[in-house]
Amino acid sequence: MEIPVVWSVVLLVTAAWNLLIWPRFLQRIAKDPRSRDADGRATRFLTVHVVLIAVSLVLAIAVGVLGVLTLV
Repeated sequence: MEIPVVWSVVLLVTAAWNLLIWPRFLQRIAKDPRSRDADGRATRFLTVHVVLIAVSLVLAIAVGVLGVLTLV
């Protein structure tokens, strides 16, 4: 696949940004008191955020791979 180098760089920067930001957000969510109930079990708040973060990280990896493949 051929796209302009600028767009490949945009894809790589986007992937890097997401791979840096989402794990830090997960750390903050895990420390949030709404993440666990009184018995220490995960709440829906935590579950929903973990799913959203996981999907975002998978998409970030896919975008990063696409960015690399378009440079090759």
